[in-house]
Amino acid sequence: MSSTETSSTQTVGTQTVGTETRGAETDGSALVLRRLREELGDAVTTEGLDFESAHTDKSGWTAGGRALALVRARSVADVQATLRLATEHRVPVVPRGAGTGLAAGAVGRDGAIVLSTAAMDRILEISLEDELAVVEPGVLNQALSDAVAADGLIFSPDPASKAISSIGGNIATNAGGLLCAKYGVTREAVLGLAVVLADGRLVRTGRRSVKGVAGYDLTALLTGSEGTLGVIVEATVKLRPIPAGRVVTVGAYFPSVVAAAAASAAITAARLRPAVMELMDEGALAAIGRYTGAQLDRGAAYLLVQTDGGGAEEEAHRILAIVAEAGGDAESTDDPVAGEALLAVRRAFHPALEAEGEVLIEDVCVPRSALPAMFAAIRGIEERTGLSIPTVAHAGDGNLHPNFVVPAGSDGVGEEVWAAAGELFRTALALGGTLTGEHGVGLLKRRWLAEELGEDSMVLQRGIKAVFDPLGIMNPGAVY
Repeated sequence: MSSTETSSTQTVGTQTVGTETRGAETDGSALVLRRLREELGDAVTTEGLDFESAHTDKSGWTAGGRALALVRARSVADVQATLRLATEHRVPVVPRGAGTGLAAGAVGRDGAIVLSTAAMDRILEISLEDELAVVEPGVLNQALSDAVAADGLIFSPDPASKAISSIGGNIATNAGGLLCAKYGVTREAVLGLAVVLADGRLVRTGRRSVKGVAGYDLTALLTGSEGTLGVIVEATVKLRPIPAGRVVTVGAYFPSVVAAAAASAAITAARLRPAVMELMDEGALAAIGRYTGAQLDRGAAYLLVQTDGGGAEEEAHRILAIVAEAGGDAESTDDPVAGEALLAVRRAFHPALEAEGEVLIEDVCVPRSALPAMFAAIRGIEERTGLSIPTVAHAGDGNLHPNFVVPAGSDGVGEEVWAAAGELFRTALALGGTLTGEHGVGLLKRRWLAEELGEDSMVLQRGIKAVFDPLGIMNPGAVY
């Protein structure tokens, strides 16, 4: 196979996305496959359900074409062998975790090796004294919290997909979640990483200590890098004590989503820091109701707030007063079962949307004070375009998930939907926000990235990628 690389394009849904690297030609494919199988045996597959599933993720999008192979790595050595071969033959590699991403950032594409770390799922160490764990990338988020719960600890990053998403994938996207407004996103929970670079070298970053400022923070750089710099094969992560005291859950219906957003902004402005503050608009409530059978029709929006720790009851009392002043119809409970049932309603949103049909799932973030303006802008886009955009938000940190429902009878996501999404992105940027708060750029948002970062920053970031991945084989087409 030739080592010369050429430009190509890949189709993402109904959109075409340029890529920088091209997969093996047919005559070279057989050689690469033979060598992969010689080194890795039955870890290599080119057919079956796992292989087919590797061409998409929870966004439902595909990149076009067929991957060369799926490698289900069982060890660091498997990852190193795969990347050495890929470098030798100039074959693109798509690192993949549990496949729960929402930005088509880890989907198989034409001629690429999909390198899955899902089978590397051992918890290697739990240190109760240092409140940390060392895990392989395939360990599921919830599994780690379950493993340490009896010792009064928790892994605090909690994406809605925590029962099925892997810690390696959480790190690759710097995932957030319901608790991140108070306890931080994944980056705040990562102490160190072991990463295999494109040429097969194993590099360790970070440390086990709480503090450390020696050199550039490569751990933070790799967290959120979406598989473009290397493959995460081990992570040292912080554990956090489960908050002591009661947990109080407040639920409030509002006559409009803008009123609910104003209430959440007022809670933040009052210097209150609830553990959870989630907002669901009328479209989201309707979809969840259809999916779960729950009666969620007492208002046009619902604000769900949960307080924890020693001051939970006093904090909840102040939140109830703010909600009432903002026109909300509120109730509260300190029953943990009832509180968890309310959280389950919020976590049902994405499964509910999947049941609605084809949806473009989006993920913007704005300053918390700008939430009312952002929700008003979404309503305006709905009115001008006739599109349905049910939206939920992690209101505690300003992260919104507007979901564009593809009109019935449409052949995929059409330009009218993308135009509306572009307006959404530019509104978020104008309000001082970002294109993505936690899902990542992936393939889906690549064309808007320069609008946020600017050309000088794009040049710097591409330069960083070239240091880690000089041949451009790591997840080409994603992010840059």
